[in-house]
Amino acid sequence: MKIAIMLYDGITALDAIGPYEVFSASLKCEVKFVAKEKGLIKLDSSMGYLHADYSFSEVTSADVLVVPGCCPPNYKTPMNDEETLNWIRQMDKTTKWTTSVCNGSLILSAAGLLKGKLATTHWGSFDLLKSLGTIPTSERVVRQDKIVTAAGVSSGIDMALQLVAWEMGEDVSKGVQLILEYDPQPPFDAGSPKKAPTLLVEGIGKMLQELAEKEPIV
Repeated sequence: MKIAIMLYDGITALDAIGPYEVFSASLKCEVKFVAKEKGLIKLDSSMGYLHADYSFSEVTSADVLVVPGCCPPNYKTPMNDEETLNWIRQMDKTTKWTTSVCNGSLILSAAGLLKGKLATTHWGSFDLLKSLGTIPTSERVVRQDKIVTAAGVSSGIDMALQLVAWEMGEDVSKGVQLILEYDPQPPFDAGSPKKAPTLLVEGIGKMLQELAEKEPIV
């Protein structure tokens, strides 16, 4: 399968790298990192870069499109860039699966691909996703026809494993999971707002909201 993972400045590394590792481990995928302009792409952590080996003009079709998310408010740049949105729309015409990780679903929504559809995103972006005409749901991976959205950051691994299972069979996906030794055993059961302490959820939610109200700095 041909996989195109879209990059943009301010992206969250794991949103892109999680699916990349899954697809790569299947040994049956050609994965390309694609950006508006090829070259180094700044991460939202300001601690490093990913590299886009291809520009939008060089990749015009794929079996799977992955649109990763970012730390707020960095999604505003691709959401308001018509060239980026047009590329996503054009790619969607060619894909078997159009997908997002975390608040990458906001970018899909801005491109008009999630209107009236169920979708997920990082829990801190539910209100914004709803304001774009999409129906938020707290499921970790959501499929609506050929569009598949994943919740926050780490859920991109789950989504990619599911896509591998759908396309190549459960045995291949289980093999990939074993290769990656993806066997989550976190030290705390606080990975969702349903499980985390209320004060922690409120504090993180307030911080994310304050970030969302700012303008991108990358």
